[in-house]
Amino acid sequence: MPWLRLIRWQNLLIIFLTQLLAWGCIVLPENPKILTPLNFLLLSLSTMLIAAAGYIINDYFDVKIDIINNPEKVILEKVIPRKQAIIAHTLLNVIALAVAGKVAVEAGHPEWLLFQLCCTLLLWFYSTDFKRQYVTGNIIVALLTAMTVGVFFVYEPQIFFRLRTSRFGDRLFLPGWILCVYAYFAFMLTWMREIVKDMEDLKGDQAEGCITMPIRKGLKFSRTFTTVLSLLVIMPLCLGSFVLFAHHYVSMSVYVLVLVSSLVAWTTFLYRRNTQAHYHSTSQYLKAIMILGICSFIIYYLQLYLNSAT
Repeated sequence: MPWLRLIRWQNLLIIFLTQLLAWGCIVLPENPKILTPLNFLLLSLSTMLIAAAGYIINDYFDVKIDIINNPEKVILEKVIPRKQAIIAHTLLNVIALAVAGKVAVEAGHPEWLLFQLCCTLLLWFYSTDFKRQYVTGNIIVALLTAMTVGVFFVYEPQIFFRLRTSRFGDRLFLPGWILCVYAYFAFMLTWMREIVKDMEDLKGDQAEGCITMPIRKGLKFSRTFTTVLSLLVIMPLCLGSFVLFAHHYVSMSVYVLVLVSSLVAWTTFLYRRNTQAHYHSTSQYLKAIMILGICSFIIYYLQLYLNSAT
């Protein structure tokens, strides 16, 4: 169905899976006061609707670029009129704000809705302007991805409060600290993937006057910079695996090493070819690693349960 393709339903499913596992494995065991099962579902629905609206508005302003880069995948104007798309974008955002507003108002904090409002505004300005700027667009997308986990700090304040008031030695396995770690890796991996996608879309971006990293600095620099980001992910993961093993989180430690091996292999794969098709494969490869990282929520939860049982 064209509309499902337009809103990237697979990505929306990943967003929901990420939030579901973060809530179920990290937040729920802490007996949340605000994010009950119903409120969590409403909050996650709001997140997915905002993301769907973001995909629509991005395609709305990128029709010319997409015709050059991926003409066979263009939906707007060919199948769905642009007028319908902009109406759908508006409706999705309004519903998303209303749904999140219900949770915020019932919690007695209507100001929390500013979080969702900021996300909708960032997605709009990303599509209209920031995407065409050097580095800025990549960082905004990475930040928005990290916010899918960071939203729990806003709507379940006790998580942040416990992190802020604990002693340093107590922080290692606090829920807030775990969510911070996941938000960091979500940010870094998304930034890496956005650079690779810019490498893939080089021709179309050039034609539309975008100033992405591959255009301004070249493909060689972009690959090197992405490798540096990869190292900034791999090194903390290696340290984390050691710390987890030292605290008898053996299964989680081994799983982290699997992620490290996958990232090392991905970094090597990045240099194999210099074609649009190769960069597309590289982007999809990294997406699979991100999904693998999301699944680590389950491993962490099971390991925590096993350790507490013994």
